[in-house]
Amino acid sequence: MELNLVAVDKVETISKKDFINNYFKPQKPVVIERFIDDWPAYTKWSLEYMKEVAGDKTVPLYDDRPVDYKDGFNQPHATMKMSEYVDLLKKEPTKFRIFLWNILKEVPVLQKDFSFPDFGLRLMKGLPMLFFGGKDSYTFMHYDIDFANIFHFHFEGKKQCILFDQQQNKYLYKIPNSLITREDIHFSNPDIKKWPALKNAKGYITHLEHGNTLYMPEGYWHYMRYITPGFSMSLRSIPRNPIHLGKAVYNIVVMRSLDNVMRRLWGQKWIDWKNDYAIKRTHRLNNI
Repeated sequence: MELNLVAVDKVETISKKDFINNYFKPQKPVVIERFIDDWPAYTKWSLEYMKEVAGDKTVPLYDDRPVDYKDGFNQPHATMKMSEYVDLLKKEPTKFRIFLWNILKEVPVLQKDFSFPDFGLRLMKGLPMLFFGGKDSYTFMHYDIDFANIFHFHFEGKKQCILFDQQQNKYLYKIPNSLITREDIHFSNPDIKKWPALKNAKGYITHLEHGNTLYMPEGYWHYMRYITPGFSMSLRSIPRNPIHLGKAVYNIVVMRSLDNVMRRLWGQKWIDWKNDYAIKRTHRLNNI
């Protein structure tokens, strides 16, 4: 049995009014296929170009290893020169990904290649982030700590995206005091017999190609799998829903601090307990 997913709406382009009325207000995802054709980045940005302008930069790398209690928040698993990383992406499949790389800080020249589009939301101009991945690398299903509205611009290659809203939390085997689901669930092809609650979850699926823009509403869960090597840039806007804003503040101020304290006190037992509790709680909520 497969996940209950429907295709994300796709439009070639969209007006600010239509975006606000049809997607932002109902908090519904959409792919805009040709919104950034006028950006210099549309024609310039490729893996080879990133190697050219940032080849000497040391970049943080992440893979799909399970969370370890010794790992800090968003602590990378390895580092590599960008030139070496791009060569690796082109040479062979790799699990290594670049996650939350601030291009304003690291490679200022790239600022000239894009503008901040007017979707009717105030975008945070200090936080454009780049994400890179090799063939078949993927992120765990997660949502962002700040519950932001996210605009995800994809460059080079193809990427699969699976999305769920916050109403699906009870079905997703969410880890307590965390922003992820069970890490051993492969959302591109999950074992429903092992994770039976997933059959009740209703979500979205889409595939991104060069130049596509994906809008992910506030707090949306997202799983990203690179079908081919490629990269994306995200711009974000703070949540407008007061409940989501409150949850964002809680996540940043309370949840992260509590989790760090428990890791120091309990070590790996805390991680193991959270993983076990995710199953028990999800099955209890779903009478499984």
